[in-house]
Amino acid sequence: MDESSTIGIIGSGSWATAIAKMVLNNSDKLNWYFRNEEHLKQFRKIGHNPNYLTSVDFDVEQIFFSTDLNEIVEKSDILIFAIPSAFLKEALKPLNISLKDKFVVSAIKGLIPDENLIIASFFNKHYHVPIDSIAVISGPCHAEEVALERLSYLTIACQDMKKGRMVASRLACAYVKTTVIDDIYGTEYAAVLKNVMAIAAGICHGLGYGDNFQAVLISNGIQEIKRFVDTVHPITRDIKSSAYLGDLLVTAYSQFSRNRTFGNMLGKGYSVKSAQLEMLMIAEGYYAVKSIIEINKKYNVNLPITEAVYRIIYEKISPVIEIKLLTEQLR
Repeated sequence: MDESSTIGIIGSGSWATAIAKMVLNNSDKLNWYFRNEEHLKQFRKIGHNPNYLTSVDFDVEQIFFSTDLNEIVEKSDILIFAIPSAFLKEALKPLNISLKDKFVVSAIKGLIPDENLIIASFFNKHYHVPIDSIAVISGPCHAEEVALERLSYLTIACQDMKKGRMVASRLACAYVKTTVIDDIYGTEYAAVLKNVMAIAAGICHGLGYGDNFQAVLISNGIQEIKRFVDTVHPITRDIKSSAYLGDLLVTAYSQFSRNRTFGNMLGKGYSVKSAQLEMLMIAEGYYAVKSIIEINKKYNVNLPITEAVYRIIYEKISPVIEIKLLTEQLR
């Protein structure tokens, strides 16, 4: 892998679109997989994604589009996956080309639900991609602000720091700064848990709790994330850095956070199903909280916020009652 390596994006949502915008700041070509032929045709015709970040215009002559997953994989050296974790296995079913010699980048902040695997472990276990050939893109960064070219920061986690820096250089631009770290496991688990914390923040906002309580909630949230990641992957890390605390803050507070939005709807009285139907995008935390609870049966880490969100979503406990009980546990 070098600076001339061809990048392929797998996915067509807002984050995939934002990443494509970043890549094309540094390259004059890109391969891009769309599952939906009609959406692809519209993109070619109008010069922007018809469904997401519609203000971002592209020179379609720079992009090789295809609805054939194998074609994109074959033509690309670096593959950036930006598909909701719950649908990744299904999306990869048509794949019959080996990924072993590809460099895989996950822009997915979730777990494979039926296996409770982080994305790096999934590609390593099922597609035999070496861990040193996997990177994870983390925030704090929302696609909508990349589209607006507001200054944003990305963290690239990769155990091979040289490869990580190479990926970072392909994404950095005037409005995106990048940092490279080697904590691929901690970064993924923290990204999963911050979505759960954002749902909790949304629920509390929907119930009418104010900024004072939100500050306490998120302070406890970063402690909860630290306890969990330090238990499942015990290495030295600074939980206060942008990859962990920064990503939590933007997801818990931002108007663009789909997990906060989902939680806010639950707090306002929506059922889980009605909230999901009304949202146009996937709230990864919905799937993540169940997986974290199942993983934690092995570790028994104290996770009061995660457990409260789980009970509200999956056990249908009243948010009013559950959050009231949670307030007695926070300090």
